[in-house]
Amino acid sequence: MNTAAMTAKMAEGNGFIAALDQSGGSTPKALAGYGVTEDAWSTEAEMYGLIHAMRERIITSPVFTGAKVIGAILFERTMDGMAGGMPVPQALIDKGIVPFIKIDKGLEDEANGVQLMKPMPELDALLIKAKALGVYGTKERSVINSANREGIAAVVKQQFEVGNQVLAHGMMPMIEPEVNIKSETRAECDAILLDEILKALDALPDGVQVMLKLSLPVVPGTFDPLVNHPKVLRVVALSGGYKRAEACVELAKNAGIIASFSRALLEDLRFQMSDDEFDAALAEAIDAIHHGSTVKTA
Repeated sequence: MNTAAMTAKMAEGNGFIAALDQSGGSTPKALAGYGVTEDAWSTEAEMYGLIHAMRERIITSPVFTGAKVIGAILFERTMDGMAGGMPVPQALIDKGIVPFIKIDKGLEDEANGVQLMKPMPELDALLIKAKALGVYGTKERSVINSANREGIAAVVKQQFEVGNQVLAHGMMPMIEPEVNIKSETRAECDAILLDEILKALDALPDGVQVMLKLSLPVVPGTFDPLVNHPKVLRVVALSGGYKRAEACVELAKNAGIIASFSRALLEDLRFQMSDDEFDAALAEAIDAIHHGSTVKTA
């Protein structure tokens, strides 16, 4: 797939995006969910080797194909690694899956009800490397914990500044201002976020598009104006801590939004499984998330 084909797949593809991008502090939790306890490694390198082996097992599984999985988000170390004897981005492309890379370096401490992204001084170098490996786009995450307009406006401003930096490298930014699903003011957060994103989209030059990765809204259909916006290539949803069954039910209520799930995709996979058991569990997860992404109840 060339860039134009990847853009078409992101715009029109009948499937979802797999988030295989746990990093840093979230890696031990991801490994624990996979049945690998912390006594299985003694160094950071060994820990990352174990998580890469899990991701390689997913990527090389015969059920993990571009028929239902249209994209995959990678951690930088995963992007730099190999799967099935070839660089991971190429392994994905060969399966018809569009590769993205997680570029944020974690979150700042909370202020004004939000957590901004930490500085990314080496972002340009990372984007150059990723594009050379065939990576199509990026994903960058902030978190919104309460309905503070000043804080949410700051999140959106930072997200679109980073997005413009990504666009300047000829790549597609997937902007992710996550609303914490445990927030007591989720509905208000959704409304303020919608307003701020619409203003940011209006400020983009004509012909420029971004992707959006959002928490599933409290009120289904809240993000319809974003789904239908000419400057938005695709809106995708994170599972945000929901179990897969509940996440898929909520996803199906929102027309035009597809999944970009991480934990909800991986929750039934275990290191101890045989290959047949692993492939069957992965296929079941893929089918459920694909159904929520493509068969809508709204």
